Amino acid sequence: MSSKRGFDLLGVPFDGESTLGWPGSRYAPGKVREAIKWINMRIQQGQVYCLETDSFMDVGEQLLLDCGDVAIHPHDTLKTFDATTAAVAQSIAGGRVPIVIGGDDSLLFPVARGVHQALPGRIGIIHFDAHLDLMDESPKQGRYSQSSGMRRALELERIAATDCIQVCERHFNFPASGQFKHAQDLVHISARDALRLGPVATVERILARVGGADHLYLSFDIDAIDPCYAPGAGAHEPGGISSDEALQMIELLAPHCAAMAITEVNPTTDVGTMTSTLAAYLAFTFAVYGSQKP
Repeated sequence: MSSKRGFDLLGVPFDGESTLGWPGSRYAPGKVREAIKWINMRIQQGQVYCLETDSFMDVGEQLLLDCGDVAIHPHDTLKTFDATTAAVAQSIAGGRVPIVIGGDDSLLFPVARGVHQALPGRIGIIHFDAHLDLMDESPKQGRYSQSSGMRRALELERIAATDCIQVCERHFNFPASGQFKHAQDLVHISARDALRLGPVATVERILARVGGADHLYLSFDIDAIDPCYAPGAGAHEPGGISSDEALQMIELLAPHCAAMAITEVNPTTDVGTMTSTLAAYLAFTFAVYGSQKP
């Protein structure tokens, strides 16, 4: 059996920058971890059986290693960011692929910084989200909130807007963010366009945009998915993609990505554990299909 890419599961139970919407994503790593255990146990002799393709997939015995939670500092955002960046960089330096479970979406930035520190060349970001997260700063939110993660990531030396794409953004946002997006040539595929195109064509368009980057980071805010499928979110924006469409896109993108983060899963607004379970399947799907990279 050939050697497969291994994946590290890293929890970041931090929602100190949930200054809009609902806090509560600090509880997500524990809930998602519980759901992943039920899926992970289906690996036998380094294989898992995929019902969609009726195939036996080689994934190895150490596909998804739970590395516990990053040591956060609840009242110090920048120290929490430093710890997150270090954990991501250490995972990549060890030859593995980090899957970060947040926490709020301010974590987009420190995870991107960890990838940036660990890998050379141009770093591209595939950002699934209902919102642009391009706010520079504001009196209510400061510079590092859940509304500024993408803006801060684009300030890193080797992350250019032209190597990035935003997916599933929808409805209305700040004019200043739209002006910044246009000035930087940052493009998006709206949720309505993704629904019209379908998963395969959407991923083709994503990869055509970011194909010049040397390494890709997939940042997935759970509100990219419609709230009828993912009610446990930090905010509800109708008109998102379905859970199955999200899973299909993750399957197709995973072999191309060096890291993933899933953010804004909020057990306090969930219906039972349906959103935490969906996040677990997104993470496990990313690991299974990402392990198939030669």
